[in-house]
Amino acid sequence: MPSTIQAINVRNQFRGKVREIIRGSVVSEVDVETPFGIVTSVITTRSIDELELRVGSEVVALVKSTEVSLAKL
Repeated sequence: MPSTIQAINVRNQFRGKVREIIRGSVVSEVDVETPFGIVTSVITTRSIDELELRVGSEVVALVKSTEVSLAKL
């Protein structure tokens, strides 16, 4: 797997390994351990099966957002 995916227009790419999968009947949560911390993705359970994702799988988390909310601590 290349270190980054260059054929897609997403600037925030985080390479990591699947740390945990919480399966649901339709959607599931996938926690990815990256050098910058944990990134959680909610994707369809069918996609998890089609991608053959397992704990320890190497993945690239592609983050794209049009809104970022902040809360003062």
